[in-house]
Amino acid sequence: MADPARVPREALEAFLARVFMALRVPETDARNVAYLMAEADALGHDTHGVFRLRQYVNRLRDGGCNPVARISVVSETSATALIDGDNGLGHLAMRHACGLAMEKAQVAGIGWVGIRGGNHAGPAALYVRPQAEAKMIGLCAAVGSANHVAPFGGTDILLGTNPIAIGAPSGGPDPFVLDMATTVAAMGKIKTLAQRGEKMPEGWMVGRDGKPLTDPAKRDDGFLLPIGGAKGYGLSLAIGLLAGVLNGAAFGSNVVDFTKDTQSATNTGQFVAAIDIGALVGVAAFESACRTVFAELRASAPLPGHDPVRIPGEGRGGYLADAAEHGVKIHAALRKELDAIAGEIGVAAL
Repeated sequence: MADPARVPREALEAFLARVFMALRVPETDARNVAYLMAEADALGHDTHGVFRLRQYVNRLRDGGCNPVARISVVSETSATALIDGDNGLGHLAMRHACGLAMEKAQVAGIGWVGIRGGNHAGPAALYVRPQAEAKMIGLCAAVGSANHVAPFGGTDILLGTNPIAIGAPSGGPDPFVLDMATTVAAMGKIKTLAQRGEKMPEGWMVGRDGKPLTDPAKRDDGFLLPIGGAKGYGLSLAIGLLAGVLNGAAFGSNVVDFTKDTQSATNTGQFVAAIDIGALVGVAAFESACRTVFAELRASAPLPGHDPVRIPGEGRGGYLADAAEHGVKIHAALRKELDAIAGEIGVAAL
């Protein structure tokens, strides 16, 4: 594959906002979503950033997503809240939940905000980095926007990739950020490989006959495998309870495949939480301990053939700086899709 082209981030955000506004999304909302999508790519989460524009466009165009959503608080206590995203672009509800959780943590020591009526919102990392930058612990999880996983030992596809993210200040330049699916690979990675015409490794998916699938174009012929077998299945189920059932959102057979069904509301469930470190051990002590532990981990001699040990989230600040200086990476296949979208809805191309 040729090296991806670089696009100035400002130009990328402006293009994304143009697309959303052409589909009746208010300007402020369009710009907020555009910022978060570009931020995802700038951070290296390109499978969950601009790549997802086609899915968002199709749902806005066909009525499956509300362009003029009004987020509302369903219930609230000093430390918790349940909000309804009004079937709008998922980034808007998640952004609101992140800010509200942090406000509550400043008062109560912890803030937990559940979401129903949401939609796909990009990488979970976007909604735990703000807490870490504010010297808090951030947590975020979601019911996947389509079911791609069978229960451990079964063949019926009833679960999603159900991602979870945890962020924390590290005492160094980059916060600790763990962002992972509960499957061996996220479906977004597989779709990205399909768009680029690349194969996927064995162990990511199997067919209903139990044999490995390596052609991402045939992903509908099988299902994703959970991390760690039964443990990944259990973790996915637990996230479904916390992000879906607890919020009155979809889970199990009620989940709508937001790519294949572009007309139905998904009622996607998520949660965002914030913990005030100062209410417990204190920020200085926490960061000092992190520096010590992370230094020990980095000093561990790597196995033959392995890169040196890294900490989750390490180096992402460098990604942001590189994107700011040289532009955001856009692969040729994605650029072709963005040009097609621009032509379809009648806005200036990127």
